[in-house]
Amino acid sequence: MKHTIIRNDEIRSGVFRMEFDFADIPMPGQFVMINCGGNTLLKRPLSICDFEKDKMTVVYEVRGKGTYNLSKMKISDEIDVTGPHGHGFDIFDKFNNILVVGGGIGIPPLLYLSKKLKSKNINIVLGFRSDAFLIDEFSKYGNVLVTTEDGSYGMKGYVTDAMKEIINEVDIIYGCGPKPMLNAIKDISEKYKIPCQISVEERMGCGIGACMTCACKTVAEDGYHYKKVCKDGPVFWAKEVVF
Repeated sequence: MKHTIIRNDEIRSGVFRMEFDFADIPMPGQFVMINCGGNTLLKRPLSICDFEKDKMTVVYEVRGKGTYNLSKMKISDEIDVTGPHGHGFDIFDKFNNILVVGGGIGIPPLLYLSKKLKSKNINIVLGFRSDAFLIDEFSKYGNVLVTTEDGSYGMKGYVTDAMKEIINEVDIIYGCGPKPMLNAIKDISEKYKIPCQISVEERMGCGIGACMTCACKTVAEDGYHYKKVCKDGPVFWAKEVVF
């Protein structure tokens, strides 16, 4: 289905924020598949950063030909988008002290989640290599702690360093980011016996569970199984995922 681009701005070097009209209300953690045009064959999966009044926002980093094509699109151009796809984050009334942890380009989908959790006591830890983005937007929904690897903004170090300062007051953890970070979050959640949901990134071909490109190894009662990140995820309980 065709959707009209409302804005497509570079918010940090190589990172763009695109908004387009979209009618279907997504759940936080879901994603859309976008045809990037040019000679790209497969649609690209992009997480949903925000949704408000028939307007969807995605934030993407230029990493290849598809996202480069997206970065060149203008206001009023039309793009082919399907979705929302996948299983998103579960929100529980029983948890009031919530820790949201994001790293790098895994941070954007946590903004929509934080927005949906805004009546809770939320601590948000965001980790970057250097230049930060979306900090003001996250600050609307909770107490934000920022870490950078080079110390150029916030606390120098990793998100796991900042987590240690508040972990004893947490009822549930939500995370999204690179696999080493998610694995570290999983270890912390198990050490402190805190339930944890994480959004897993994998390469995808179809986005609907047909091509098996995004298979993810998970723990089951009878051993190990492979689940499809696009259909069964991208959000899983951390204890399920084998890194």
